[in-house]
Amino acid sequence: MSTAGQTVVVTPGRRLGLAQEYESGIGTYVRNGMIYSSILGTRKIKEPTGDSTNDKETSTNKPVLYVERDNAKFAIPVVGCEVLGRVVRINPRAASVAIMMVGPVPCQEDFLGMVRVQDIRATEKDTVVMVESFKPGDIIRAEVISLGDQRSYFLSTTKNEHGVVFAQSSDGNTMVPVSWEEMQDPETLAIEKRKCAKTF
Repeated sequence: MSTAGQTVVVTPGRRLGLAQEYESGIGTYVRNGMIYSSILGTRKIKEPTGDSTNDKETSTNKPVLYVERDNAKFAIPVVGCEVLGRVVRINPRAASVAIMMVGPVPCQEDFLGMVRVQDIRATEKDTVVMVESFKPGDIIRAEVISLGDQRSYFLSTTKNEHGVVFAQSSDGNTMVPVSWEEMQDPETLAIEKRKCAKTF
């Protein structure tokens, strides 16, 4: 398999390229004419071989854009750094998060983080409802604001670029953000509340 282009570590929800220029491969999805990463890994490009007997991905003679999972490297969260994590459970006061990535470096093992209800949004903090911000299984981008206690780091999603970057609906479909507070299942058109991150 040949690859082209610069090797870049990407996170779920990260924009990778134009759908008109590339085919969407493993670890990606298409939204509004753009290809996005659905997993943590390295952005890769597979050039077409021109062989019509090849699989569907290369039969269009367009390069295939895909994400390849990396062997994890060792990273430790520190105050002020940006992290990527999976929400593992929630209660009315906080969401527990398994930190998977610190900056551009994947973690060798999950660190536990916590997003308290007062650290979800920068404004109207007294009206924030946890179940309308995150759900277990969501992938979120957040900032480490404190080392917390021995069991978890304290995280914040108050910045526009922080919040949910990848989520699945109750039907198992990848949802897309339709506003700062809502995501939609493109198959069923069902709307669910989330604290969405600004994607780039």
